[in-house]
Amino acid sequence: MATKPLRQKMKEGIHPDYREVVFQDMSNDFKFITRSTIQTKETINFEGKDYPLIKIEVSSESHPFYTGKHKIVDTAGRVDKFRKKFGSVGSKTTTS
Repeated sequence: MATKPLRQKMKEGIHPDYREVVFQDMSNDFKFITRSTIQTKETINFEGKDYPLIKIEVSSESHPFYTGKHKIVDTAGRVDKFRKKFGSVGSKTTTS
């Protein structure tokens, strides 16, 4: 005798809105669609449809581990300050 699996209905109004959103890598303008509950005020038209937009600094398209490229992005002069203090002897990285 086979029994039916139990299906419980989720409670209404207590779960966040799980929807498709676009994540945009700001370092190289790479965009991809995934699902998320993150809240945002910005939207973007991507592939003919409007989606909520999440801006990120690093993705698999720009991360050195995935790209094999190692570079230091210095926006506050921290690398120059370090090099002044300790020198650049033996350094193999470049600033951009």
